[in-house]
Amino acid sequence: MTLWLFLHITGSVLFVGNIITAAFWKVRADIEGNPSHIHRTAKNVMLADYVFTLPGLLLLIVSGIVMAGRSGFGIGGMNWLTASLVLFGVTGLIWGGVLIPLQKSMIRHSGHSVECGAVTAGYKKASRYWAIFGTIATLLPLAILYFMVSKPF
Repeated sequence: MTLWLFLHITGSVLFVGNIITAAFWKVRADIEGNPSHIHRTAKNVMLADYVFTLPGLLLLIVSGIVMAGRSGFGIGGMNWLTASLVLFGVTGLIWGGVLIPLQKSMIRHSGHSVECGAVTAGYKKASRYWAIFGTIATLLPLAILYFMVSKPF
């Protein structure tokens, strides 16, 4: 169980760490307002999702399933594990259904911003929605992390 716990914690660090760090660098690039820097950052946010967030996600899922199975935890009724799985599913829907398309849009619009020499309205709109849904998709895993550590119910 120690190896699975280590893999689970590693997955959590990769997953939560990257979503917070990527948002930090993207917000800083937006504040700077340099279209070239914004474009590079938007592309690197997407790359970081594939290099860190996705492997972290896979580690969390596999290790979580194994540990839950070995521990005998059930997902019947409302408990910390069920709540965590629901929040994890909502996070996945936001990430796959909203954030990834918005990131692709930000890359496309930021590339156009580089060509125009100024940040376009299309980029600003995509970035604003990314910030809103990204905040939600960041707070939910933090709630899950709290549930995993404290097991409040």
